Amino acid sequence: MKNLHYKILLFFLLVASTQSFAQMAIDKGTKFVNLGIGVGGYGYYTGGGGIGLNAGLDFGIAPNITVGALAGYRSYGSIAAINSTYRYSSFDIGARGSYHFNELLSLANDKIDLYAGLGISYFSFSYGGFADTYGTVYVPIHVGGRYLFSERLGAFAELNSSLATLKLGLTLKF
Repeated sequence: MKNLHYKILLFFLLVASTQSFAQMAIDKGTKFVNLGIGVGGYGYYTGGGGIGLNAGLDFGIAPNITVGALAGYRSYGSIAAINSTYRYSSFDIGARGSYHFNELLSLANDKIDLYAGLGISYFSFSYGGFADTYGTVYVPIHVGGRYLFSERLGAFAELNSSLATLKLGLTLKF
């Protein structure tokens, strides 16, 4: 049974490799807008809970290179001693750059975009119960991909070191 599965997989790979596909072009003037949610986090400030909202813009400035902006917000609460509710909230705003690997990896599909990069962001964390606020500037890294369902609409997923470990959502290409 395993051999049959491998033969079917091999058949589809051979058929796909004989087809002519274009790569997704990331050139000067290419624009992406990402809107999504974020889950997970690192440490005390972002690992506590809640689902974050995030948005990002990427602008093509050269072949395979984009620069852009990012913003995110996350809020969650917990019940503490003496029936008081404490709110935790955090936000992240910054700039980033990405390299798109489609050409380098010779991806033969014009619907897929794989990228990675880093940026500079301001992160703020507030603990409502004590009105305590913490803020810092840091360098987030990201690795992601997007798949376009049509010429302009798709989905994206990113692993990163910012407000959420995993970001998922919709992407628009202009």
